[in-house]
Amino acid sequence: MRRRNTKRYVLIGIVLILLVAGLFIWKYLTPYKPAERAESALVSAGGVTVEQNDNWISFEPSVVLGTGVIFYPGALVEAEAYAPLARKIAAAGHPFYIARMPLNLAVIKGDAAEEIIRVHPKQSFVLGGHSLGGVMASRFAADHADQLEGVFFLASYPDEKGSLKDTTLSVLSVLGTEDKVVDQESYNEGRAYLPGNTVYTPVNGGNHAQFGSYGPQKGDGTATITEEEQQTRTARAMLDWIGNLRQSK
Repeated sequence: MRRRNTKRYVLIGIVLILLVAGLFIWKYLTPYKPAERAESALVSAGGVTVEQNDNWISFEPSVVLGTGVIFYPGALVEAEAYAPLARKIAAAGHPFYIARMPLNLAVIKGDAAEEIIRVHPKQSFVLGGHSLGGVMASRFAADHADQLEGVFFLASYPDEKGSLKDTTLSVLSVLGTEDKVVDQESYNEGRAYLPGNTVYTPVNGGNHAQFGSYGPQKGDGTATITEEEQQTRTARAMLDWIGNLRQSK
């Protein structure tokens, strides 16, 4: 009888451990969902056609004026949350593709850009991303520099595996002055893996989360500008940089 009770308690303990572990994983992997503003930006209008499939969201301008953009989302942020920024870039004539990531983690599918490039063989591209997305984008770019014109980082930086220092790629780095999510020491160390002509653009008053549209992010600083203003300044910096790509080659 005592042995039976012991087994029962062990089984109950195992079940409780599994339940706690499951709840922890569920809580950790719960993504940041797109806000209403992002949902509205997913509707085709104003000369931009929005289409979605299992692997990416495309924002196609009615008139293509230049380089396309491939974007990797930040960790645990749903791809749709970056629709407002994507629409701003596409409206200026640059096709914009937001890669969908398994479990909303770019580290699982760092080669997501490969298929987008393959499906659009006549289009030139820059690749980049937000936070973890930028890290993984730089790793892909380091191994496929001949397929890209440049790399951009939004609240992000490369690690050693994504070193672009010895490539001829143009690089843009945009960071909000109120960002408290990015580790400043790691960000500064990441500069060692970037070429000397990297363009660094601060967004005064911007924070980490407002590059997307998904609400506040844990541990972030308080922005002193609106989300729309931060994205407008970011789009302007990206468009200026893209416009100078040819001259910098």
